[in-house]
Amino acid sequence: MTINGWIQILVFCGVVTLLVKPLGGHMTRVFNGERTLLSRIFGPVERGLYAVAGTSEREEQHWTTYAAALLFFNLAGFLLLYFLQRLQGALPFNPAGMGAVPPELAFNTAVSFMTNTNWQNYGGESTMSYLVQMAGLTVQNFVSAATGIAIAIALIRGFSRASVKSIGNFWVDLTRATLYVLLPLSVVLALVYVYLGMPQTLGAYVEATTLEGGRQTIALGPVASQVAIKMLGTNGGGFFNANAAHPFENPDAISNLMQMVSIFAIGAALTNVFGRMVGNERQGWAIFATMAVLFLVGVVVCYWAEAAGNPLVNALGLEGGNMEGKEVRFGISLSALFAVITTAASCGAVNAMHDSFTALGGLIPLINMELGEIVVGGVGAGFYGILLFVILAIFVAGLMVGRTPEYLGKKIEAKEVKMAVLAILCLPLAMLVLTGIAVVLPDAVASIANPGPHGFSEILYAYTSAAANNGSAFGGLTGNTTWYNITLGIAMLMGRFLVIIPALAIAGSLVAKKTVPVSAGTFPTDGALFVGLLSGVILIVGGLTFFPALAVGPIAEHLAMLLGQTF
Repeated sequence: MTINGWIQILVFCGVVTLLVKPLGGHMTRVFNGERTLLSRIFGPVERGLYAVAGTSEREEQHWTTYAAALLFFNLAGFLLLYFLQRLQGALPFNPAGMGAVPPELAFNTAVSFMTNTNWQNYGGESTMSYLVQMAGLTVQNFVSAATGIAIAIALIRGFSRASVKSIGNFWVDLTRATLYVLLPLSVVLALVYVYLGMPQTLGAYVEATTLEGGRQTIALGPVASQVAIKMLGTNGGGFFNANAAHPFENPDAISNLMQMVSIFAIGAALTNVFGRMVGNERQGWAIFATMAVLFLVGVVVCYWAEAAGNPLVNALGLEGGNMEGKEVRFGISLSALFAVITTAASCGAVNAMHDSFTALGGLIPLINMELGEIVVGGVGAGFYGILLFVILAIFVAGLMVGRTPEYLGKKIEAKEVKMAVLAILCLPLAMLVLTGIAVVLPDAVASIANPGPHGFSEILYAYTSAAANNGSAFGGLTGNTTWYNITLGIAMLMGRFLVIIPALAIAGSLVAKKTVPVSAGTFPTDGALFVGLLSGVILIVGGLTFFPALAVGPIAEHLAMLLGQTF
């Protein structure tokens, strides 16, 4: 570890923290229906979209109606993307002449982008046409991210409103998240990325002659626009197979910093939105502090493990840390930081090969996802994920003092706790059960590249990434098979909608309750004690659930490495 590496990490943390309040203030005004600087530009567009959809900003929905609208919209997005892929060979904007995507892969990809996962069992530049990249993948990058933000706002309303039946309007929240948050920020970012050297063109791929005299096809396309929203919306799907390690997707250290900040910006700002909407910004800062503590612990462990490297390699006199699978442009510190960021958020972008990390370095990305992507998490998804743990922590606190738990004046009763537990348990159900089935099926095991605990980690990482709607790949696993395309798609659907529905049910239950005045017995939820309690509950639940699987994967691999055995 170096001082320069720590400075880079601290700069990132400082920039994200500085963005929390201004971006949070803007988003609060947007979702409260207040005028912003963008209202003059997008106001007419917003009203036009409501007219087409047959709704208005004054029309509100019960949580069941809100959920039905969300499910219908996502189903339509899935079908559109699926058929775009299947008909790709007959559609325009296909200069490379790519054919139809096979059915199983088209299913996996459509589910992946619809659920904000962006797991890719294909190489972007060799599989998808410009039209599918733009009208299919990029559109889903916007609307899947906007869907996550909408759910977070609906759950926040559950705490901020009292004695009503509605939690907002899905179509309004979706539209405002897209028009006033995602779109303008993406336009600005895309223009900066073009300035930094990212391609943005509809021209054909370029033929070049190498120094050896051979012919090489250089893939181009509308890259900058997709990179902007894939990072900002914590989607992560790469235009190129090498993702953020590709120089056209990530030209230099400046673009690397911008992309890392983009991944965290909206998720971190939602904590401030929460504080503002419930009338106490300290509540938001307490949740942000919990996220920060868990994130920093992960960064320290991952950076230390990668900087220490493999003792077997160090014994050969090749000390200097583990640079295998990393871009020399970014080095160990920025590779470790990017890995922790992208798995703390539900963003599948990678600038290094996680499969090449040390056992403990690869353990941290796994843990980040297994905790439910609540360390900032996906846009919206991370925030409503951590609020589920807040409910669980408040319930534990209530048990300790022997009184009905309360949070922000709302009594947390059996229904809310049951729904929170149901949502939290659906992730290990998908991750561990599907992993357990895969490791005993010969066809599934045949897809791994390494034996022993490392091969087990490859399978565990795949299902963890899918169920957590992350989309990053450990590497070393051949995922483009019928088994993995179908089962990973199932894991993505479980990880998305088996969390969303209980979260909306909680919002519908809370919004109808009266607000209870604060009393001497009310547990304070805006200080260090609550941050410690919440962090402890998250780690204990995660540890009890996933330690056995981690013990036979990365932990066993680390112990074997200390004894001189590699896989």
